[in-house]
Amino acid sequence: MSEEYTENTGCEGGCEGGCDSCGGSCDSCGGSCGGAADFRVPTNAQSKIKKVIGVVSGKGGVGKSLVTSLSAAMMNRRGNSVAILDADMTGPSIPMCFGIHERALANAFGIVPAESKGGVKLISVNLFLDDETQPVVWRGSIISNTVKQFWSDVCWGDVDYMFVDMPPGTGDVPLTIFQSLPVDGIIVVTSPQDLVSMIVSKAVNMANMMNVPVLGIVENMSYFRCPDCGKEHKIYGESNIDAVAAAQGLKVLAKLPIIPDLAKACDEGKIEQIDLPEMRSLGDALEAL
Repeated sequence: MSEEYTENTGCEGGCEGGCDSCGGSCDSCGGSCGGAADFRVPTNAQSKIKKVIGVVSGKGGVGKSLVTSLSAAMMNRRGNSVAILDADMTGPSIPMCFGIHERALANAFGIVPAESKGGVKLISVNLFLDDETQPVVWRGSIISNTVKQFWSDVCWGDVDYMFVDMPPGTGDVPLTIFQSLPVDGIIVVTSPQDLVSMIVSKAVNMANMMNVPVLGIVENMSYFRCPDCGKEHKIYGESNIDAVAAAQGLKVLAKLPIIPDLAKACDEGKIEQIDLPEMRSLGDALEAL
């Protein structure tokens, strides 16, 4: 990706990266650039995207990319045109889940997204690397502007649901996505740990600050069901996700079990073959948008 997009946007407060860094609120940098600027990036002329769903997590390692992949595959099976924008630049795992390893292509109109066997379109920084194991050692401004290019320079075509796999936390990239893309709602992914309340609250509070609706919470690794006796075992302890969701006024959209075959499907690029009944309420919530 070119560095030509990294120029300052003209924030009078002098905050590094311009108004993208201060969130359009001059209170944070002492400037007077208006505070109500619109940073929305237009889509490619060949794109018509109906719904944009962000998938976020307050910390890494909770299965955010897994939930993104499962959600996309599920909505595709329900007869929708689905795409994934992999915004987790330093940990791009989406292509592997779908078994895609080739390089991205382009035509006269822009970048052409890769397409899975099931028909899910996706774009990821891994599709631009000579070696997919090569690390992405970029500064935040370059990463943020690459996300914008994935939105504006890719010929997405007609898309009913676009899922944006965000990096964990509440840093530059989530802020850029909330400001630059017309996000219709986010799904918060977490795991059953004692610190889940604080982590979920951070993600939800950021969404509220950016006026982005929170569709609900998905708890991954919620339990393990013994294949012999059918009993559920709480590997990571008892969850308090229902209380956390209630405190935030949110719904728990799914509680996903630990399934060894699920990890194997991701490693083998066969995530589209997985159909979890626990995901159905999430699909219903997306269709209700």
